[in-house]
Amino acid sequence: MARVAVAGAGAIGASVAYHLALAGARDVVLCDAGEVAGGATSKGMGGVRQQFSTAAEVRLAQASIAFFESLGPPYFLQVGYLFLATTEEGLAALEERRALQAGLGVPAERVDPSYVPGLATDDVLGAVVCRTDGVGSPPDVTRELVRRAAELGVDVQEGTRVEDVEADTVVIACGAWSAEVGRAFGIDLPVRPLVRQLLLTTPIEGLPDDLPMTIEAESGFHFRRREDRLVLAMTDPRPRWDEDPWVDESLFEDRRARLAARYGPAADASIEGGWAGLYDMTPDAHPIVGQVADGVYAACGFSGHGFMQSPAVGAALAEEILAGESSFDLSPYRLDRFAGGEVFPETLVL
Repeated sequence: MARVAVAGAGAIGASVAYHLALAGARDVVLCDAGEVAGGATSKGMGGVRQQFSTAAEVRLAQASIAFFESLGPPYFLQVGYLFLATTEEGLAALEERRALQAGLGVPAERVDPSYVPGLATDDVLGAVVCRTDGVGSPPDVTRELVRRAAELGVDVQEGTRVEDVEADTVVIACGAWSAEVGRAFGIDLPVRPLVRQLLLTTPIEGLPDDLPMTIEAESGFHFRRREDRLVLAMTDPRPRWDEDPWVDESLFEDRRARLAARYGPAADASIEGGWAGLYDMTPDAHPIVGQVADGVYAACGFSGHGFMQSPAVGAALAEEILAGESSFDLSPYRLDRFAGGEVFPETLVL
């Protein structure tokens, strides 16, 4: 087996390297210019959902759930994803997505959201939950994958650029930096960085262990439990296409007020701080997965969904590299779709 160098030791790169080794590859290098589980992986919300608006994204997420379930706590907590609609338009869109998801086998169901103690639901016209969705820790899962990969013989090299590694095959899995790495190999990858920030509350007494990831369908405001605090996120008023992941403190009060209005137990909580990371966005918010040149493959452009889709992507791409094709249909994620105009935008980007 010729040497394979996987560039990027985040969730995606770690999964590709692990699945290559699991499938029998014995000369694999997992390298990162920084460190394992750095970059976006170190800053992610950690959501794992199957509730997308396109069949392609649903299938990737479905194929990943079993792996997360096999990890179990503390890596993955299957608390569910709860979407709340507060307008007729939002409810119609939510129901349209639910019908698509259910048709593909996702156990998304209509629910009375008052089952969550303390959740304000007077303005909610409808809600959908998928109880097999959940939350996890991207850095912890990634480090576990790297540990397993190393046990199988993968050579893990931190502080190493892939351009400096001798390899017959290269996999570009560098998140927001994938376009830059692609250029080093003469490849134009339409990936650019989008700043997204997360906010952390002060401690909140009595948070239930099974609090679902809760999302307002219209605004995109959402929150999850992380130990005795809540992590909050929402799309910025104006997209920040920037390589500098800075925190916009001017949004803190708005997010705190939204949380207090939606979740009573957090009414007295304040925002303790926040951090920002980079989404690796493509024009249609779908990833680029597969061969992009002779001896070069890509797994990037996940538009905020990389962690939750990493198990399926790692397995599928490893199979394609080793066997020439994957049993999982990767055709929706080919780079050449942009040249042919065959895009089908994913609209549910949180």
